[in-house]
Parts: sequence; structure tokens; C-alpha cells
Amino acid sequence: MSQSSKSPVQYRAVLSKSMPFESQSHRKNYADEVTSAAAFDDAYAISMHSKQLLEIDNNAKPPFQFQLPDTRLAVKDFFRTREVAEFVSGALAGAMTKAVLAPLETIRTRMVVGVGSKQIAGSFIEVIEQQGWQGLWAGNAINMVRIVPTQAIEFGTFEWVKRTMTAAQERWSKMERKSVHIGPVNLHLSLSWISPVAVGGAAAGVVSTLACHPLEVLKDRLTISPEVYPNLSVAVSTIYKDGGLGAFYAGISPTLVGMLPYSTSYYFMYETVKNAYCLKKKKKSLNRIEMLLVGALSGFTASTISFPLEVARKRLMVGALQGKCPPNMAAAITEVVREEGLKGLYRGWGASCLKVMPSSGITWMFYEAWKDILLVNNNHI
Repeated sequence: MSQSSKSPVQYRAVLSKSMPFESQSHRKNYADEVTSAAAFDDAYAISMHSKQLLEIDNNAKPPFQFQLPDTRLAVKDFFRTREVAEFVSGALAGAMTKAVLAPLETIRTRMVVGVGSKQIAGSFIEVIEQQGWQGLWAGNAINMVRIVPTQAIEFGTFEWVKRTMTAAQERWSKMERKSVHIGPVNLHLSLSWISPVAVGGAAAGVVSTLACHPLEVLKDRLTISPEVYPNLSVAVSTIYKDGGLGAFYAGISPTLVGMLPYSTSYYFMYETVKNAYCLKKKKKSLNRIEMLLVGALSGFTASTISFPLEVARKRLMVGALQGKCPPNMAAAITEVVREEGLKGLYRGWGASCLKVMPSSGITWMFYEAWKDILLVNNNHI
């Protein structure tokens, strides 16, 4: 047995036998001191052992530990992506454009649906006399609410589909050529004939329309009949009460039909003219004035091609307000031709171009500017 493991009683016995002392009391006092020291050593050893056990227990990890993932970096990376930059650029471009051109939108809508004067100047005067200057911005609040998500979804969808289609064509061209044999005929499958810009434009129009059509309905109702729909909340409750949720999608079919040629030609025209001009001038990009002009030209072309469908669409959307609503798009076109002739299909075309051309030009200019800023800041260019 080691000395450190002896008990206080054993210390007393050993000391009394092995060490000479002057007196019995001297021997007893010394033994008491040694015994106390030994007891202290034992207590210290026990405390240190307990401390070590406690440290081991504290440092030990539980067998099942749940830790929430740190999403801050993922969110930050998401907002720095190209897609988000394009989405935000579209939203900002739409908001800035509509804030400037709201009066032209009001006049265009009134003339398309046949409300009031048939002349642009007369329609302006009529609105001002009846509702004051603020009447030119009738429905602009809902128009702003509508245009921000619409333009964001539209531009974001266009850029993403165009990029995806281009990448798919590149991958397809590197693969072994696919062919189909039908008797003596050998058909080679290729994606080169498909325009990524046209597909992207068509997809942009369809997706944004499906997402934001109820806002378009509200905007037209507020613009045409402010006495019936004085504000947004009244318009929402009245439309829902009259026709339920389906009423917010009144005219969705002709809208989609009319949107396809407009959106496809709009984006195709802009990209084609831009690329051709840059190639001819040996430039990498357009300046702001050139963007404004090319954007205006693309809007003019798209509006001219699809305007008869736009007239029919507007008739279907607000026909209920006049007590006569055509059952479908063909009926709406027939009704217009019967009442006003073929020229009736282009009634309001001048006002539409007056609105669409500056709107398209300004939108493209703002969009390209915001996209350059955001993409450069996020190191995508």
C-alpha cells in the first residue's frame, strides 16, 4: 500500500513506531498534523477527480444534436443571381414607365372600348372636363400594382427561356444527329430552326398574362367606370359579388390569343433589330437613345400586328358594363366589323401607338439600364 493511500489511523500507527520524539505529547501533536495533511490530500484528490469528470461530461456532445442550417448565405447568393437581377430590372422599368405614361394609357383604353370621343385630343379634353386632371390617372394605382409584377415576370421569363433554349440548341448540335425514317423519307431532327427569342417572347406573354390578368381586369374597370368602381376595394368586392373568382379572368382566352402574336413579335423585333444594328455598326451594345428608338419600333410593329385581337379582347373584358357582352372572340370581331366595318378593328390604333411606342421605348431603355447596373454589381457581366 502506497503512502498516499494510507488512512489517517494508519498514519498515526506508522509515525508512533518509526519516529523518535521528545515526549508523548510532542509525538501526538506531530501525528495530528500529518493526519490532517493526509486528509487534505485525499479531499484534494477527490475534488480534482470530480472536476475532471465534470469537464469530460461538459465537453461530451449529445448523441443526437439538431442544428438549424444557416440560410443567410443561400439567400444572399439567390438575390445575386442573374435571374433575380433581370426580374428586378423588369419591375423597376415597368414602374418608372407607367408613372410617366399613365394619361396616354387612360385615353387609349377609352378609345379602344368606344367610350367618349373618337379623337385623341377630344378624349383628353373630355376626361379633364368630367374628372379634372386627376382623371387622366384614373386607375393608375392598380395600374402600378399590375405593371410591376407583370413586367418583372415578363422580362424574367423571356430572358430565362431564351437562355435555356439557346443552351439546348448548343447541346443538341454537339450530339449525334437524330433522324426519323418514314419509308424512303429520311427526316433529320434539328432545333436550329426554332428562334429562342420568339419562344422566349411567347412564353413571357403567356406566363405574365396568367399571373396578372385579374389586375388587368381591375385596371380597366377603374378606368372606364370610376362612378361604379370608385376605388380598388369596391371594385374587388363588386366584381367578386357579380361573378365570383371567374369574373377576374373575364376575357382570358382572347387575351392569351392576342398576347401570343404581340409578345412574340415584340421581343423578336427588338432583339433582331438590336443585333442587326450592332453588327452593322460593329458595336457591342446600343446607347440609351438607340434603345429608346428600337424599343419604340418594336412596340409599334407588335401593336399593329395584334391590334384587331386587342380590340376584341377589350370588348369582351368590359362588354358587361355596356349591357352587351359577346360570347367569344370571333363574335366580338364580327360585331365590330358589322357595326363599324373593317376600320373598326383599328379604332383607337393611333392612340394605342401614341401610348405603346413611347412606353416600349422607355421600358426597354430603363430595363437595359437597370440590368447593366445590377448585373455588373453582381459580376455577371
